[in-house]
Amino acid sequence: AVGTAAAGIGLLSHVMTVAGFAPMLGMLVGLGVGIDYALFIVTRHRRGLRAGLPVREAATRAVTVSGRAVVFAGATVCIALLGMFVLRLSFLNGVALAAGLTVVLSVAASVTLLPALLGMIGMRALSRRERRRLTEHGPRPDRPTGWAMRWSALVERHPKALGLCAALLMAVLALPTLSLHLGTSDQGNDPATSTSRKAYDLLADGFGPGTNGPLTLVGELGGTGDRLAFDHLPDALRATPGVAQVSGPEFDGSGDTGVITVVPDTSPQSKATSDLVDRLRGEVLPEAEDGSTMRVLVGGPTAGYDDFADIIVGKLPLFGGVVTGLGCLLLLLAFRSIGIPLKAAAMNLAAVAASFGVVVAVFQWGWGSELLGLGSAGPIEPFLPVIMISVLFGLSMDYQVFLISRMYEEWRLTGDNRRAVRVGLSETSRVINSAAVIMISVFGAFVLSGDRIIAMFGIALSAAVALDAFVLRTLLVPALMHLLGGANWWLPRWLDRRLPRISIEPADCAPGGASLPGPSAPREARDLARPRT
Repeated sequence: AVGTAAAGIGLLSHVMTVAGFAPMLGMLVGLGVGIDYALFIVTRHRRGLRAGLPVREAATRAVTVSGRAVVFAGATVCIALLGMFVLRLSFLNGVALAAGLTVVLSVAASVTLLPALLGMIGMRALSRRERRRLTEHGPRPDRPTGWAMRWSALVERHPKALGLCAALLMAVLALPTLSLHLGTSDQGNDPATSTSRKAYDLLADGFGPGTNGPLTLVGELGGTGDRLAFDHLPDALRATPGVAQVSGPEFDGSGDTGVITVVPDTSPQSKATSDLVDRLRGEVLPEAEDGSTMRVLVGGPTAGYDDFADIIVGKLPLFGGVVTGLGCLLLLLAFRSIGIPLKAAAMNLAAVAASFGVVVAVFQWGWGSELLGLGSAGPIEPFLPVIMISVLFGLSMDYQVFLISRMYEEWRLTGDNRRAVRVGLSETSRVINSAAVIMISVFGAFVLSGDRIIAMFGIALSAAVALDAFVLRTLLVPALMHLLGGANWWLPRWLDRRLPRISIEPADCAPGGASLPGPSAPREARDLARPRT
C-alpha cells in the first residue's frame, strides 16, 4: 500500500503542487494505519481459527466483522485529512490528497490482499503450539486471560481514581501547549555540526543575530510630500527599541516606491523580533504616515512567518469544528449514541493537546533536541497544527472504533454496560497496545531522518499514539464508561428514528461465531433464542 501510494503521489505531483514533505508524511501515515488495520483483521482471523472455523470461513468472517471497522476507521481518517481543504491553503491540498491516497490504498490492501494472503498461509496464521493444542483438544472458547483481564477488572473496581490520574497526566503534558510559538525554522535550527548552522552562527556573532533575518519596509509614495516623509522615517526607526541598524532609504527610478532595511537586534525566530514587527505596524509606521498619503508595508522572514501563522490560527477553529463534527456524526450513526461521539471528540482533543505539549518541550524549549540531532530550539512550523490535528484525529479514531465496536457488540448481546466495557477492554487492549508499540517504533524511526519537520511529525505522532493507547483508550475511556453506565448508549427516540442506520459489526455475528440477538433485536428473534422448557 505504501509503495503504491508513493508511486501515486509521484503521478499526483505532475498535475498539482505537492509539498516536498508530503511523500514522507504519506509513508509515515500509511505505515501507521496499515499496521493497525492488518493487526485488527489478523487478530479476528486467528480468533476464528482457534474457535474451529475453516481457514476460508475464518478469513471471511474476519473481513466481514473487523474489515467493516477498518473501512469505517479509514473513512474517518480520510475525512480528517480532506478537512484541510476547508482552510483554502493551496499547498496543503496536495498534502491532504497524498496522505488520503495512502490511507485509501491501505484500506484496500487490508480488505483484499490481506485475506488472500491469510488464505494462502492457511493454519500457519497460528503458532505451532496453538495448532498442536487445537489438534489435541479441539476448539475452545477464546476468553481473555492474563494481565488484560486483570487490568480490565481493576478499571472496573476503581474507575474514579484511575480516571482522575489519567486526566491529570494528560493535563500536565498539555501545559506546554499554552506557550506554543508558531514560526518557521531556518539554518539556526540545523544541527551544530552542519556548515549551514556554522555560517548562521558566524553571521550572528560578527554582525548581530538580526543580520540573518532583516526586515524590509516598502513604501508606496504618491508625491514629494510622501517622499519627504519617507526620508525622515529612518530617524524614527533608529529610535525604536529592538532596532540594531537601519539602511536606506532607496527609491526606484520614478520615485513612487521606497525601500528601507531594518536589522533587529534579535534573531528572526525570537519572540522579541515578532514584537518589533507588531510595534512597527501598530505604532511607528502609522505615526509616520500621519499627514501624508504614503503607505508603508513590513516584509522580511519574521513578518512573513508571523502573517502565515496568523492565517493558520485564524482558520483553526473552523477546521477543527468541521473535522470533529464530521467524525462525531459518523460515530453517532455507527453506535446510535450521543455520549460515545462526545467522549471521542474530548479524547481526541486531549491527545492533540498533550502531543503538542511534548513537541513544544522538545523543539521549542529544546529539551533534548541537540541530543537527538534535531538542532537548537526554535518555533513550531505554522502548518504543523493543521496536519497533526488531521492525522492524530484519524489515528485516534482507529483505536476508538476498534475498542467501542467490541463494547457495542457485547452491549447489544447482553444489555449490561459493565460487562460490555469489561469484555471490550479485556479483548481489545492487547491488540491496541501491540499496535501502539509497533507504531511508536515506526514513527520514532522518522526522528532519525535528519529533517526537522519530519522529526516533528515523528515525535508528535509517537507521543500521541502512546498517550492514546496506554492512557486514553485503556484507562480514561473505560473509566468514564463505567461511571456513566447505561447513559453511554442513550439516544433520543425521535433522533433514532430519523438517523440512517450504519452498522460496523454485522448483526448476525457474535464474538464466538454464533448468531445471537441483542437487546436491540426484534422481539420475535429474542423469543426464538430464549431457552424452552
